[in-house]
Amino acid sequence: MGWRRGLDVASRPRNFVVGMSGPGASATACDPGPRGRRQSWAELLAGRVKRQKLDAGGEQQLRESAVRLLMRHLSLDDLMLEVEGTPRQELCLSQPSGQDSPEACAPLTSSLLGSALRDQASRLGVPVAVLSSRTVAASLVQVCEVDGEPSPRVLLTAEQRGKLSHLLTIAQYLLAQSLLSRGFLCQELWKVQKSLLLEAVWHLHLQNIVSLQELLESQANMQAVVAWLFRDLRLLCEQIEASCQHADIARTMLSDFVQMFILRGFKKPLDLRGNGEPDRMPQVAAALLQKMLLFALEALAAGLQEGSPAHRAVKCWFGVLGERTLCGALPTDSPKRFFSHTLTQVLTHRPVLKVSDAIQMQREWSFARTHPLLTGLYRRLLVILSPEELVGRLQEVLETHAVNWQHVLACVSTLVVCSPEAQSLVTDWVARLLARAFESYSLDSMAAAFLVARQAALEGPPAFLSYADWFQKKRKSGGREGDCGAPAPASCREPQGHVEAYQSVQ
Repeated sequence: MGWRRGLDVASRPRNFVVGMSGPGASATACDPGPRGRRQSWAELLAGRVKRQKLDAGGEQQLRESAVRLLMRHLSLDDLMLEVEGTPRQELCLSQPSGQDSPEACAPLTSSLLGSALRDQASRLGVPVAVLSSRTVAASLVQVCEVDGEPSPRVLLTAEQRGKLSHLLTIAQYLLAQSLLSRGFLCQELWKVQKSLLLEAVWHLHLQNIVSLQELLESQANMQAVVAWLFRDLRLLCEQIEASCQHADIARTMLSDFVQMFILRGFKKPLDLRGNGEPDRMPQVAAALLQKMLLFALEALAAGLQEGSPAHRAVKCWFGVLGERTLCGALPTDSPKRFFSHTLTQVLTHRPVLKVSDAIQMQREWSFARTHPLLTGLYRRLLVILSPEELVGRLQEVLETHAVNWQHVLACVSTLVVCSPEAQSLVTDWVARLLARAFESYSLDSMAAAFLVARQAALEGPPAFLSYADWFQKKRKSGGREGDCGAPAPASCREPQGHVEAYQSVQ
């Protein structure tokens, strides 16, 4: 250890005589003296001590020399990792081997730690805050490095957590004494970012050494930040679903990150800096959440093999989005904005299918045949968004975007299966689509109305009317009463040609 090397040099008995070395030294010590008697090493050294009388300032000089010798052999990186917290919350060096009592642990006072940093900073010609930041960052890298562990990793081992706890205690002390700068520390952390584990960064945030926002704001390359967080969050999700050790810590960690990104990425309005520039954190958070969602949707489109790393990551990510504690912990309306945005992204992802394709394939998109991860996501969205809000979002997306009909119709199926009030909501929505179609002769609105009605009917009673019953009901009401309860104007009555065109959908 760094401090022990210094102490060993300072305290080791010097069993030698100046000017005597090698074989000659041994022979001289054993030869008889002038009086015909051999002198021991202790006698020789005692003679030197008697001849070297200390003056008044000699003791202080000797003490300063010992301190300089210690500092010369001191490794600050090792010193950081050798600090432990005693029950009295004192800063203390690790106990030497073979000594178990707390009293044997020599307290490392604030003056010694500060002196060590100031002395080395002075010799190097750098500010002490810069040196402290470099030392803490280098010590973090040492904590995160473990031989024989699988790579890549994002979680610490139990031993690493213990070392990190001691290091964070020192960092908190340095911050309190103004010997450590958060700004400089952020710069040093980015230099060694590839060697840091995500859990270590999370602990820095929790212990208020460096907040995640401070760290992200200090990096100008937003794409690099998003790429790093995306990679590590995906690995974290994979390891959680793989039943890793300390899964409780991993889940708490993931939940904290997701809460932070939702709160910062979907708050309204965006805060501005003093110079009028927007914060980087909301941009990073929104971009990261978008990247995680697109990864999940692309994986679903490509086909997920049960138990594969991608399957585990998507399952975990969708799972954390549905946690009730997620929204309960966020006091603002950021969650609703986020989940509304998420629903829009899902419904408009890869809008490649035409209405004719949807008519032929929609039986394969029923609730029972849709991938469980996608229906699971829709069910989680229903926990956050009310059925009325979800139907309103569906209607808005259909009116303003090109849509992925598979995702839209699978969402309709999930809605009518999982929500008791969905039948009336979907019926009213279809009526509005038809009214719009008849008023403006919009084939798109009419196609959407018939597709939605047929998809809901695929789930069967009691979820929804059979398609034949619904269709006959609409034909009977078409010439007598409008969908809003009033006599239907001529423009709202079903054109015979349109009815015949969609009878084939039954």
